[in-house]
Amino acid sequence: MLESIKKLRESTGAGMMDVKKALTDANGNEDQAIALLRERGILKAGKKADREAREGLVAFVLSDDKKRAAIVEVNSETDFVARNADFQAMVAGLAQSLLENKSADLESFKASHINGESVETSVAAAAGRIGENLVLNRVAYLESPGGVAGYVHSNGKIGVLVELDNVTDLALATQIAKDVALHVAAERPIYLHRDEVNADDIEKEREILTNKAINEGKPPQLVEKIVTGQLAKFYEEKVLLEQRFVKDNDKRVQETLGGHGVASFVRFEIGA
Repeated sequence: MLESIKKLRESTGAGMMDVKKALTDANGNEDQAIALLRERGILKAGKKADREAREGLVAFVLSDDKKRAAIVEVNSETDFVARNADFQAMVAGLAQSLLENKSADLESFKASHINGESVETSVAAAAGRIGENLVLNRVAYLESPGGVAGYVHSNGKIGVLVELDNVTDLALATQIAKDVALHVAAERPIYLHRDEVNADDIEKEREILTNKAINEGKPPQLVEKIVTGQLAKFYEEKVLLEQRFVKDNDKRVQETLGGHGVASFVRFEIGA
C-alpha cells in the first residue's frame, strides 16, 4: 500500500490522504484509484497545483454570542474566480466549518470534515470543478469572554479579527472591536504591544538610524536624541495600540478603547 501511495502521489499530484482513501475504496487497484481521483476532481486539481494562486478571498464568521470568531484565506489563480458566487459560498462555508471545529491549526482543519469529506478533499474537488488551483492558505480562530469582532474589506482581499478583554459592556465592546478591526485593515500594524517587538529588530533599527544621522552630518551630541525620536515613530507605525486611530487621527488606538483592552488581533491580506 505504501509503495502504491507514493507512486500515485507522484503521478497525480494528489495529497496523501486523498490517494490513500482512493486506493482503499478501489481495493488497492491503482487504475481504479486514479479513476476515483478524477471523479472526485482531485486529479485535475493536482495537475494544476504548480500554478501560482495569488488572488482569492478572505472570509470570517462570528458566533451568535459574538464571543467566538473564525477567519480563512483561500487563494485562487484569478480574480475572476474570486468573484464567482460558488467560490465565495465555498469560502464562507469553510469559515463556518472552522468556527464549528474551533480549530486554529491549518493542517488539523484540513483533516477535519465538511459535508462528509475532508476539508482538503473538498477544496481539491472544488479546484477540479472550477478549473483553477485553489489553496486554503491560512486560518485563525479566536475565542474570548470579552467578545470578538471582524471586518472584511469590500473587495474581500483583507480580513481582520479583533479580540477584546477587560469588557464590562459587551455591546459597546463589540462596536469598539469593529472599529479597531477596520483600523487594523487600513493601517497594517504588526505588533499589539511595544514589548512584542523583537529586541534584535530594535537594535538593528537603532543602528540604521544612528548611521543615517551620522552620515547626514548631525551633531554627535544630538544623534541619540534624534534616534530616540525616530524609534518612537517606528513604534507608532508598527504597534497597534500606539498608532494614530484611523477614525480620529488626534488619538492613539489605546485612547479609543474606553477602558477595554485588545487581547489579540489577526490580519489576513491576499498576497501578503
